[in-house]
Amino acid sequence: MLRPHMLFAALLAASIPAIASEPAPEIQRKPGAPQAVGAVHTLRVIPEACARLEGQFTGDAKMPYRFAAVRTSERCQARARLVDAAGAKASAANGWVLNDVIRVPSASCKAQQAVVRVWRKDVKNTPPKLDAQGRSRIYLKDGLDAARAGDIRPVPVYAAAMAVEGIACK
Repeated sequence: MLRPHMLFAALLAASIPAIASEPAPEIQRKPGAPQAVGAVHTLRVIPEACARLEGQFTGDAKMPYRFAAVRTSERCQARARLVDAAGAKASAANGWVLNDVIRVPSASCKAQQAVVRVWRKDVKNTPPKLDAQGRSRIYLKDGLDAARAGDIRPVPVYAAAMAVEGIACK
């Protein structure tokens, strides 16, 4: 029979190759403050996508953490899209960049934490040509004409994936 410390060591050893193969995120951060069961907390705000990532420990063994993307404001004009990482197949092999890894430990279960990985797929947009005054300007008529012609520039895309890591508590 495996003892708890041996089980923990086995789980840690099994997870080391997965962690080692993951690229370093662009944003380096420490794990967040432990969160209580039922407390809704903001994980990160992505202003370009007009979105806030928030989570909540549920206390349910089948679904220990609830994760959602919430619109920050109805009036916000998004300059990027936020999609599900599984549906977008976000990975370094597909041209995505690991932007952020957010770790939130559970206050009631020290061996468990929620991990949210935020991926970014950048696009190479060039700014508009400078006008006679040396400024980059976008005029509504020009933008509407370009949209009618089908010349719409791609926007950056963010993808978020959540996983619960560690040992489940009872």
